[in-house]
Amino acid sequence: MKRPETQIDAPSALFSALGDPTRLRLVIRLSRGDSLSVTELASGTKMTRQAVTRHLHVLAGAGVATATRRGREQHWSLDQRQLAQARIFLDRVCQQWDDALARLKVAVEEEP
Repeated sequence: MKRPETQIDAPSALFSALGDPTRLRLVIRLSRGDSLSVTELASGTKMTRQAVTRHLHVLAGAGVATATRRGREQHWSLDQRQLAQARIFLDRVCQQWDDALARLKVAVEEEP
């Protein structure tokens, strides 16, 4: 039985995908704006096209990368929407920490 999605589940797939240095490098390359083929993404690295493809599919599963077919090649681009949702999540967590630290400061400063 599948459990209902919680607020943590949605960004966790993204953070898991970005936790791999290779995938993070692919995101950085794709963030420059142009869609790139697997061959272009693999060039200048020691990775095979098949390895790059596997990493891109993980990113696609996390909602970060999308592929479009151009002739015989797939060109990959970055989907900013999931990254924007992750930013909202991280901003919320940061605000919770800021609030906790402010409460701690008040408590420490009030002690005799």
